[in-house]
Amino acid sequence: MLNALKNMPNKYKGIICILLSAFCFTFMNIFVRMSGELPSVQKSFFRNLVAFFFALAILIKERAPLLPERRGNLPALTARAVCGTVGVLCNFYAVDHLLLSDASMLNKMSPFFAVVFSIFIMREKADAVQTAGIIAAFVGSLFIIKPSFANMELIPSLLGFLGGMGAGAAYACVRWLGVHGERGSYIVFFFSGFSCLITLPFLIFDFHYMTLTQWLILIGAGLAAAGGQFTITAAYRYAPAKEISVYDYSQVIFSALMGFLLFGQIPDALSWIGYAVICGAAVAMFLYNDRRKENKNGNGA
Repeated sequence: MLNALKNMPNKYKGIICILLSAFCFTFMNIFVRMSGELPSVQKSFFRNLVAFFFALAILIKERAPLLPERRGNLPALTARAVCGTVGVLCNFYAVDHLLLSDASMLNKMSPFFAVVFSIFIMREKADAVQTAGIIAAFVGSLFIIKPSFANMELIPSLLGFLGGMGAGAAYACVRWLGVHGERGSYIVFFFSGFSCLITLPFLIFDFHYMTLTQWLILIGAGLAAAGGQFTITAAYRYAPAKEISVYDYSQVIFSALMGFLLFGQIPDALSWIGYAVICGAAVAMFLYNDRRKENKNGNGA
């Protein structure tokens, strides 16, 4: 079994990893929602603290240095950490104030933003069809955000969208770091440690008391987040965003199902239209990229 996985093409390894990450991040969001009325910064700190020690334990077990593989990787590691921290904070706020499926779908704008940022970071060009897919996804997000001053959920929706943008930029950096030989465990270690340092001052001056149940729930959120981080990092190190990102939308299915079963949440008609537009654009872009790759390989044979 292990040998079969080891010999599997990188694209399929990336698909398996991204499906596992979607499952883990769904449960992270559930735990965040269940932790109650705590500040998003406080939830983010404990989420990343667990992931930090998880990554540290792996590095120690591997007897790996607590430094980047190359000094030239440090700017990309920092950019990944900054964008990832913004993404987590915005996503947690959205999870607390929106339907679980709405928050997840806005966060799943990240694969489109990963393609956009990869154009600048990885010099991966986007053609007219890919550009149209990105525009369609943006239009779909408007059905979920429902931009209107009468919409009481406008601010959390916009922050959820910003969270997807931050996550997309972070994943593009992960892709660059993977190509340049950085270890996945170190990427998670650096990001988690950076995020904890950034959010720690807010906890010192505005710490909210937590019950034992809340402590246990946030530890669960941290463990789920660690699993999600390791698998999403591995996924984008194995394959480009344009080849595997469509499978990340499985999280929306998981979130809609769990949101209904656990919280009785039912998205409205406009949200369902937005889901359909964004998922449709993602599937169309994936099929287009896959077909173009096959034609390129056929012409080169």
